[in-house]
Amino acid sequence: MFVKDVDLEAMPTSIFLNDDDPQGSVLGPILFLIYINDLDYSIRNWILKFADDTKLFSRITDNMDVVKLQEDLSKLIKWSEEWQMLFNVSKCKVMHIGNCVLQRQHFMENQKLEVVH
Repeated sequence: MFVKDVDLEAMPTSIFLNDDDPQGSVLGPILFLIYINDLDYSIRNWILKFADDTKLFSRITDNMDVVKLQEDLSKLIKWSEEWQMLFNVSKCKVMHIGNCVLQRQHFMENQKLEVVH
């Protein structure tokens, strides 16, 4: 980017902006990925991250698996509070896939997560 320094008394004033220079939109996604890179460090289940979307999933075979999944949800909330990147809990959902007998309720910030099919 080039901005010409001009005398305010003199006319005309010229400003040249070059579109080829990197702007915030180029660095923004990279900085965001660096910022959330440690989101999954203490998570025991599988986690997928894409842009600002996070998916946590687990195979549930017994009650201990249910407890581990809830603990991971709590760890995500703790991380989000620590880094001031709060989850929109109203958009968080639970999906059960397969013949799961152990369909338990899951919570984030003491709010029950909606089950979708």
